Amino acid sequence: MVERSKVIFGNEIAEADYKAACKSKTNFIKKFGDDSDAVYHLAAADLPVIGERLGVRNLVIAPEGAEPLSFDKADKPVVVGNIRMGFGHYRISMAMASAAHALGYTPYWLDLCSFPETTCSKVIGYQNDLYSMGSRLSQKLPPFNALYWEPLNSEGFRKLTYNASDQKNAELMVPLFRDLPKDVPYIGTHVWPSQAAVHAGLTHVVNAIPDNWPMALHLAEGSIHTVQTPSSYLGYKELRGMDPKRALKPMPDEAIRYTGHYVDHELVANIPADCAARRERVTNGGPVRWLITVGGAGAQAKLFSDIIEKLIPHVVRGEATLFINVGDHDKVWKSLCKSVKDLEGLATTHFNDFAEAASLATAALTEPIGGIHAFCDSDIFSAVYTTNVLMRCTDMLVTKPSELSFYPVPKLMIHRVGGHEAWGAIRAAEIGDGTYEIDETHEVLAMIDSMQADRSIIASMCDRIEDANKLGIYNGAYEVVKLAVG
Repeated sequence: MVERSKVIFGNEIAEADYKAACKSKTNFIKKFGDDSDAVYHLAAADLPVIGERLGVRNLVIAPEGAEPLSFDKADKPVVVGNIRMGFGHYRISMAMASAAHALGYTPYWLDLCSFPETTCSKVIGYQNDLYSMGSRLSQKLPPFNALYWEPLNSEGFRKLTYNASDQKNAELMVPLFRDLPKDVPYIGTHVWPSQAAVHAGLTHVVNAIPDNWPMALHLAEGSIHTVQTPSSYLGYKELRGMDPKRALKPMPDEAIRYTGHYVDHELVANIPADCAARRERVTNGGPVRWLITVGGAGAQAKLFSDIIEKLIPHVVRGEATLFINVGDHDKVWKSLCKSVKDLEGLATTHFNDFAEAASLATAALTEPIGGIHAFCDSDIFSAVYTTNVLMRCTDMLVTKPSELSFYPVPKLMIHRVGGHEAWGAIRAAEIGDGTYEIDETHEVLAMIDSMQADRSIIASMCDRIEDANKLGIYNGAYEVVKLAVG
C-alpha cells in the first residue's frame, strides 16, 4: 500500500498533522475493528431500475466458498465506486453508468456503504450519519450554520490536512477491492472510493469530483481528477487556498482534467426535443410544470412547505402542475401533508412503483398533465432515478445548489445546505440554465410569481441549455468514461 498521507502532490504534511491523521484511523479501528486481513470475494448481481435501464450490475459479497470475481473482457467492464451519502453521489454514479452503457461498456456498481459486515461500510455509515445530522441542524439552528457548518463545508474541508486524515481512513476500505483486476477501468464518484482504489493498487482510477468549489477533501493522488467547470479546474490545479500559511506546489497536468457536467446520456441525448417541448408548453399558456426534490438529508422542510403552499392555488386554477419527489423518505411526505393544508387531498401518490412513475413521466412528454403528483420509493435506486425521468417532462426544477445544479433543465436555486454548494448556483446562473441562489423564502416565492406570470424566463433558460449543449458542456460523463477506459 502506497503511503499518501505524508506528502500530497509534493507538499509535505506537518508531522503533527500526520500523527493526527494516523490517530483518526486508529480511533476508527477501535470503534469498528480492523478487517485488513479479511478476504472478501465479490459477485455480480442484478439491480432494480438502473439494472434494467442502464445495464448496470451490482457488486456484492459472494456466497461462502465462491471463486474470486472474474470479469469477461468482452463484457467491457467499467466499475463505478460510490457511497450513499445523500443523493448527489448516487446521482453522479448513475450519470457515469448511463454514459458507459451508451458507449458500449458494462457498468458495475460498487457501493462501499452496502457491506455492513466490513469496517469500510461501518466507517462510512458513521460519517454519513454525522453529515446528515449536521445538514438538518444547519437548517434549524442559524448560529450552528453560521459558526460551524458553513465554515466546515467551505474552509474546513478545503485544507490539505483534512485530506491527509481521509487518506489514512481510506486504507481501511482496501479489503473490498482485492477481487478487482488492477487494470479494470474504475470511476470513483466520491473521494473515499477513489482513495481506496488507489491504495488497493488499481491503475486506471478516475476521481470524478463533485460540486464547483475546490477542496482538498476531494483529492485522491494517484488517480485522474475530473472537474465539471473551468474555474474548478484552475482552483484544483493550483490547490487554491488549501493551506492558508504557504503557497502549495500545483497538481501536475496529467492529474486533472476538465470534462464538463456529469449528466446521464438519456438527458443529454434528448436536450433539443425536451427544450422544444418545454418552450412550446410555457409560451402557449399551458400549466408550468414544477418539480421539487427533497434531498437525502431531509433538510429545508419548512421552505418546501412554503413553496408548495404558494403553488397550490396555481395548481387549482390550472396554471401549474406540481411533481414532488421525497426520495425514500416517506416520513417527509407525512410531515408535508401535516404542514400544508389540503396537500394530501389534492395529491395523487405514486409510491413504491417506479414503473408507474416512469410511465407517467413518459406520457407527460407528449400529453397534458395537471394536478399534484407525489413520488416516494423505499428502493434507493428508484427514489433517485425518479427525478431523472421526471426532469425530461418538467419545466422548472426547484433544487438547492447540489449536483442537480449541473443538469440541463431550468432550475430555481433555493438556499444551499453547506458552503461548498454555493458555487454550483453560480455556475448555473452564469450559464443561464438556472437562477442565482435565492436565500430568503419571500424571494423564492416572488420568483415563482415571476415565472408563472412571465413565461419568457423559462423559455430563455431553454435557449441557454441548447447553447451550452452545442458547446459540449453537458458531456462530462462521457468524457470521464473515456478517460477511465483509455
